[in-house]
Amino acid sequence: MANLAIPTIDLSPFLNNEDDDNCKKKVKEIISQACSEYGFFQVVNHGVPLNLLSRAMELSKTYFAFPEEEKLKCSPKCGAPLPAGYNKAPEFSPEKKEYMIMFPPDSGFNTLPSNPPEFKDVMEAMFSHFSKAGELIESLINVCLGLPQNFLKEYNHDRSWDFMLALHYFAATETENNGTSEHEDGNCITLVVQDESGGLEVYKNGEWIPVIPEPGKIVVNIGDSIQVLTNKKFKSATHRVVRPKGRSRHSFAFFYTLQGDKWVEPLPQFTEEIGETAKFRGFFYKDYLELRTRSKLHPQSRPEDVIRIAHYAISTS
Repeated sequence: MANLAIPTIDLSPFLNNEDDDNCKKKVKEIISQACSEYGFFQVVNHGVPLNLLSRAMELSKTYFAFPEEEKLKCSPKCGAPLPAGYNKAPEFSPEKKEYMIMFPPDSGFNTLPSNPPEFKDVMEAMFSHFSKAGELIESLINVCLGLPQNFLKEYNHDRSWDFMLALHYFAATETENNGTSEHEDGNCITLVVQDESGGLEVYKNGEWIPVIPEPGKIVVNIGDSIQVLTNKKFKSATHRVVRPKGRSRHSFAFFYTLQGDKWVEPLPQFTEEIGETAKFRGFFYKDYLELRTRSKLHPQSRPEDVIRIAHYAISTS
């Protein structure tokens, strides 16, 4: 029953450029409501081939089942500016997971596995399709917000900071089940595909709602950058991952993000043009990422010490 609170949107009319104004109007209403309340929805007929999603999940499970010495062959390159490749959550972290991080295929940063043999090609294909889906969803958000045509596309035209994770969460124990702690994403839009184990939960109206996995569906959540740009008209989604007992959990997450030097602040369309005061101070995106990363990776961090977008909130008192 709870899963019914997370709407599912069919993107085929937009992929096929169909002239169905009623359908598009309905989609606009659903996205606007979901993003105004809690920033989560799901999409089908999104342009990412279903056989590719299935094959990627299968190969990811194969890779993460390898012995650690095999996975470590894909560790980030020494001295590399970005942690591309195989990573594992630090021992002190409450989040029990390992993951493969990938940047744009042409970036030169990636350290992708040659075993299983197809995994590298499939990861690159996933990245390309997720990027196109992200562009489509961004265009729909642009329409829902009433912004000038292609406004967000022109503002966020640099795709070099996008990245994708293939994730493996270890099975829960009798005493703890934290996979990813409660948080909001810092980027613009995140796309998530999870296996049959589930575990993704979204916070809405004081409750944690499980996002039940269904074949072919991609989960979409809005990040902090959109929340700031819209002066909180659209909300950054609060979510977490709860690890299941007795089994691992696998997923893919694609982060459609901003270039690091991009300045982020509430747009005039949502502040002075409508008589509203700004709810956030402006910042360079890379500075926010650095603050978030530094606070989260500190061994002594308490949940309340982790930097979130409230760090930039302007007090109204």
